[in-house]
Amino acid sequence: MASTHKQNGRGSSPRNWVGVGRSSATVAAEAGQQAAAAAIAGRDPKLLIVFCSHSYDLQELLDAVNQLSHDVPLIGCSTAGEIAASGVRDSSIVVTALGGDGFSVRTTAAINASSGLRRSGAEAAAALTELDERPHRVLMLLTDGLAGDQQEIVRGAYSVAGAGVPLVGGCAGDDLKMESTYQLHGHQVLEDAVVSAAIGSDEPIGIGVRHGWQRVGEPMLVTDSTENVVKAIDDRPALDVYLERLNAPADVRSDSAAFINFAQTHPLGLDRQGGEDHVRFIGDANFEDRSLACIARVPQGGLAWLMEGSDESVLAATDAACADALGALDGRPPAGILAFDCIARRGVLGDEGVAAEVNRVAQHSDGAPVAGFYTYGEIARTQGVTGFHNQTLVVMALSGS
Repeated sequence: MASTHKQNGRGSSPRNWVGVGRSSATVAAEAGQQAAAAAIAGRDPKLLIVFCSHSYDLQELLDAVNQLSHDVPLIGCSTAGEIAASGVRDSSIVVTALGGDGFSVRTTAAINASSGLRRSGAEAAAALTELDERPHRVLMLLTDGLAGDQQEIVRGAYSVAGAGVPLVGGCAGDDLKMESTYQLHGHQVLEDAVVSAAIGSDEPIGIGVRHGWQRVGEPMLVTDSTENVVKAIDDRPALDVYLERLNAPADVRSDSAAFINFAQTHPLGLDRQGGEDHVRFIGDANFEDRSLACIARVPQGGLAWLMEGSDESVLAATDAACADALGALDGRPPAGILAFDCIARRGVLGDEGVAAEVNRVAQHSDGAPVAGFYTYGEIARTQGVTGFHNQTLVVMALSGS
């Protein structure tokens, strides 16, 4: 499956182009070749972005993509589901190709991220220092969401990128096994890493971020937390408060896998003045010390709410995120759209709702290629130093000529 998009009715070549290819072939090499060939379509790309199931032999998959592309710069990651305009699939690969004279690209990788999260973010952002000067720039980050507080990675990247370069991206997945995720850079299959692509463009780049979750019940006070681990809420064990407030089923109270599935659709919301609440994905529970482990930091002394979402609120957030991203293109049509969508939103929407969400993104794209993946956390910083999100949709729109 291939998707490309012309930017005007005169048939002239756009300065920026985006191509997307997908394959569900079961053999890794075949899948990589099919998806890459469809995305490239005989052109000369500047960057390949690979979103794929962790069930593949990832080295075999990556070797096949590189062989076909002749070693074009590449980043990517494993996912919790792969997105293209044709819908959402599991056990597949989606390859996005960016090309044209209007783009410039530099990539890098920071390894052993968990031993220094802020350091790894700064190392990943170093790709910006080698990027050609262009009117518009963005830093895409693909991270290991199991490595620790992802906001520290964002802070590290911000320390290099500064306020003038937006950050965008997401955390790799492993289909909710919560065991290990993979990041891809060039010919390397990595774990516990941050991979990045610094992208310069002659044309505008737009970013939209919305979640659609709403507060439920009375606020709670986080009375004891350390980084991303919440130990006590309202001076009681955090897990006990969480389970009681939600009247959780019996299996959720003792089984880790059941808890993770339940927590997908029952996040914590943290108060944020002047905007939507920050949402925190609860990735695990400790049944011994009764704590909750979130994907990012939960500050001690802050107010928190239980959150819920509906088909209507989540899909309304999809429309708003797309509108925000496209609105930043100064009236230009999109050359392509990348979507970083939290796996928890998939849990709320179900199969029919997921199809409806992808259809909405495709409608906003006006025929331009769409690619993305279901994440363990999303990155979007357009202002301020914070920029890590949970259970949120982040949309990046790239314009052509």
